[in-house]
Amino acid sequence: MPATVIVNARLVNEGRVTEGDLRIENGRIARIAAEIRPQGDDTVIDAAGRWLLPGMIDDQVHFREPGMPHKGDMATESAAAVAGGLTTFMDMPNTSPPTLDAAALEDKYQRAKGRAWGNYGFYLGASNDNLEAIRTLDPKTAPGIKVFMGASTGNMLVDNPDTLDAIFREAPTPIITHCEDTPTIDANLAAFQAKYGDALSAEHHPDIRSREACIKSTRLAMSLARRHGTRLHVLHISTADELTLFTPGPLVQPDGKCKQITAETCIHFLRFDRADYAALGNLIKCNPAIKDAGDREALIKALVDDVVDVLATDHAPHTLEEKEKPYVQAPSGLPLVQYALVAALELVHEGRMDVARVVQKFAHAPAQLFDVKDRGYLREGYFADLVLIDDEPFTVKREDVLSKVGWSPFEGRTFRSRIGATWVNGRMVWNGQHLVGTPNGQRLEFAR
Repeated sequence: MPATVIVNARLVNEGRVTEGDLRIENGRIARIAAEIRPQGDDTVIDAAGRWLLPGMIDDQVHFREPGMPHKGDMATESAAAVAGGLTTFMDMPNTSPPTLDAAALEDKYQRAKGRAWGNYGFYLGASNDNLEAIRTLDPKTAPGIKVFMGASTGNMLVDNPDTLDAIFREAPTPIITHCEDTPTIDANLAAFQAKYGDALSAEHHPDIRSREACIKSTRLAMSLARRHGTRLHVLHISTADELTLFTPGPLVQPDGKCKQITAETCIHFLRFDRADYAALGNLIKCNPAIKDAGDREALIKALVDDVVDVLATDHAPHTLEEKEKPYVQAPSGLPLVQYALVAALELVHEGRMDVARVVQKFAHAPAQLFDVKDRGYLREGYFADLVLIDDEPFTVKREDVLSKVGWSPFEGRTFRSRIGATWVNGRMVWNGQHLVGTPNGQRLEFAR
């Protein structure tokens, strides 16, 4: 593969923005310097002062394979991801069948091989009856173990206290949790159904999937992690209340290790709030629920203050037909990967955070947290997973959506940046307008 030289870029990496050039050889970053002279048949790309970022690493997606091909698969959803500058994804285990043992885990890796446009890792799921699979998991084969401490798809709600305790005691990788207390949610739903009947709607969702349900479950997970010294990563924090439970400070501590207990939030919690249910209804129904404007503001500040460590998508596509069902029957989840990075960059345009902070939360931090080898940074020797940003406004249109479900909650919104190009393993796969070449994502390696 001929070398590529990207010149006149503003490279965003490890807290700094510097002007310079970057050379790609054999799929990796061969050199970074103030000036690099192209050679022979090098492909030269003039960044013309645009930001060049490491590819984003999304630590929470649902690409729906196996079992839900009408919603999405490895090929379609990873195509949407690289079009959005997300070059690496970590996929959840609540598929059909769920990913509950080593064989199911390996099956997903084989499905992704040659079909995924981005690099891929798959979580092992926890259930009430797969403790032996958790105990014997090779930690180099998965980013972590997903525990649903709240109702979910399939046999994946872990509600047996003894089993939960054993999972936290035995886990050989970080544990990641969905924290919502199911009895609290069930009681809320029954009360709202009794009061509103057929008038129940998505506008009630943040009160049914309540902040109390989130806080109760998050506290339980943190208590188990502290009891056993487990690395715990709490997914999709949605409330200001939960933020008080987490310790502020850099993800990597002075001893070189990550904080024991870390937090993630998602792009939809930063761009939507309760007021948006009136127009979007079930289209923004997700679990945990999008809550109040005050929660949104607190989460943005928590990212800046290093209370929240990671930004992700929780990309979870459902068809429009499914979303148009009555509130109780409509599934929860949003397709988000294609526009998540540009939505995050709106915070930069608004003066809420700087671009280096976005890169820290969306690229560096997931690489650090999950021990991802040679990705997540602009460093010589690392894989050339790169994103070039154009500061050119565009409006999201349904016909441009690459996810198989063919819609986006951001439709009609204008963003001030767009993805100008995406490289995965040194090859351009998105040229700003369409996909280029064929899928060349690689299986992630974990340096453990």
